[in-house]
Amino acid sequence: MSTHNPTTLTVEAAQQILKDFTCLDMQSVASPLEKQALREAILLVASLSDYQMLGVCATSTDEGFAALATYLKALGYDAVLDPSAFAAFSGSVYIKFNTLKGSYYVDGYPGTYRGVLVSCQFSSEDGVSGTYGHLPLDLFVD
Repeated sequence: MSTHNPTTLTVEAAQQILKDFTCLDMQSVASPLEKQALREAILLVASLSDYQMLGVCATSTDEGFAALATYLKALGYDAVLDPSAFAAFSGSVYIKFNTLKGSYYVDGYPGTYRGVLVSCQFSSEDGVSGTYGHLPLDLFVD
């Protein structure tokens, strides 16, 4: 994972930006500037964690894997994803990806949320950890 931080954003400011995108209060990105700030915030917080768990809630398997691929690339991972390794799902899906193990699974998803949950994991109590999202599926798409 990349630990390069090209921004002057503080951890506290990053967490405040991410706080607005919670499971309880779905919010859309209002502008390109807000999208860039959200990108910088999640990249900063993720870079300070040991690893991340990603949960993608999408309308289809194709949409879910496309979003997962862009998030993994942005976070600095070079994962090989094989959507064809899973049974076909008609309708919404949930994809869970563990960046520590490089493992993932797909399941049907009856919920209405769409987006990506990023759970930052840290082995010690003083690290930056937390779950952020649902972030936009297209956050890292220009």
